[in-house]
Order: sequence, then C-alpha cells, then structure tokens
Amino acid sequence: MADTVSLDSRSSTAASSAVPVVAEQLGRAFGDVVAFSDVAFKVAEGEFLTIVGPSGCGKSSLLNVVAGLMEPTSGSVAVYGDSHAERVRHVGYMFQRDQLLAWRRIRDNVAIALEVEGVRKREARARAQAMLVDFGLDEFANSYPSQLSGGMRQRVALMRTLICERPLLLLDEPFGALDALTRTIMQEWLLDIWDRARSSVVFITHDIDEAIFLSDRILVMTARPGRIKAEIRVDLPRPRSARDMTTPAFVSTKQRLVELLHDEGIKATFGGVREKG
Repeated sequence: MADTVSLDSRSSTAASSAVPVVAEQLGRAFGDVVAFSDVAFKVAEGEFLTIVGPSGCGKSSLLNVVAGLMEPTSGSVAVYGDSHAERVRHVGYMFQRDQLLAWRRIRDNVAIALEVEGVRKREARARAQAMLVDFGLDEFANSYPSQLSGGMRQRVALMRTLICERPLLLLDEPFGALDALTRTIMQEWLLDIWDRARSSVVFITHDIDEAIFLSDRILVMTARPGRIKAEIRVDLPRPRSARDMTTPAFVSTKQRLVELLHDEGIKATFGGVREKG
C-alpha cells in the first residue's frame, strides 16, 4: 500500500472513455512467479507518468499488459475505456532497444509503422519524410541504422512510435543504453516533442534523475511481486532544462526517491538480507 495519499484509481467506478489509463488491482503471473500484484493507478489526459522500481519488479510486464500485448491474470485495465486486447489501437509503444530493421533505410524504418496499418507505401514514405524534416534527420533519410549514432537511432525509433499519432505513449527505458550526455540531450528533446503533442505518457526508467526531470508524477514499485509503494508528484515548473536538476526542489525529490528505492533494491538483489563482508 502506498505511503502517500491513496490513488484515485482504487475506486471501483467504471472507467470513463476520456481517461487514458485506469488500472485496478492489476496482477500478472508467469506460472508460479508473480511479476506484479494489486497495482492500481490512473493516467490523466496529457500527463507524463513515470514508473520506477528495482530490476525484476514487473515494470515492463505491466507496460505490456497496459498495451494489450498480454492480458492480466488478475484485476483489470482500460485504455480510453477499452478493456479488451484491442486497447493496443490507442497505444504507441517504444521498447528498450530501438528495434530498427537493419536492411531498411531510415525513411522506410519510420514508414513501416504506417505500412503495417494499411497505409500505401508511397503515402507512408511521404509522411515519414515530412517527419524526418521536422525532427532534423532528413539528411539521413537514405542512411541505414548502422550509419547512425545511438542517440539518432533512438530519435528514429521514437518517430516511428509517434507517426501513427496514438493518444497514449508507452516508453520502456528508451534512453537506457545511451551515454550520460546524449541521454540528457534526448530527455530535453523528448520533453519538447511531448510539449507539442501533449500525448499521455507512461515512461519506465531506472534512472532517478531522468524520472524527476521528465515527469508530472512518479510511481515507485516494490521488489517482486511489484506493488505501488508510493506516489510522488514532481513540483517543478515547465518547460524544463538541465539547469533544473540542481534546484532545491529537484534535490529534495531525489532524496525522497532514493530513500524509497533503497530498501526495495536490497530486497530485489539479496532477498531482503544485506550481504556481509
């Protein structure tokens, strides 16, 4: 149970079609292993929500359930009022790895998201090209993924996620493999894109600074089986820049998160017993 004020979504009230995500007592098990249990939360329209927690607490599985890629073993989840597997039609999903196709040029990697939805190839390529211009990557339209830096590849992967204009974005540690400087630049870039589109976002990360910098609200999960331990609201003005990471409000929020996650990290790593020696 969260150590802050209880979340609105713990109500049994039926989901409104205007609410991006309503999860109630959600759980998912794989055989005898319970990934997460009794998870309840809402995502508001246009909200940037981040989920943090120790490795193995079920964050990615939770995202897969919300997306409709797998069904829960307990509880329920609705995306814009749709509680069936078809909820995936409301979602743009970006995985931890960029998943770019090595044999397709960058324009075609972006366009494929439209092609699989039945958009004609010529139209899909034209829309992809326009997006490449908007995102400052048009000069790489005919390049292959192997010719791009890690940060550029992640920009392409995000473009492919955005091009279908889904109202809900699920982003699973999209910047986890990047170096610190590139990661900071990508965070600022993502906030700029989000500020323009104002999609609702559920973001997963292990990086506390990243969680604070990006989010309106942060959910902290326990060690497996993952449950919501706390809800933290981020009281930083928008728009944000890297300078905000040194403010007293940022540092105070970080201290709170470190305290919340420390014991859960020990439980996840050592089963709750700190190693000696």
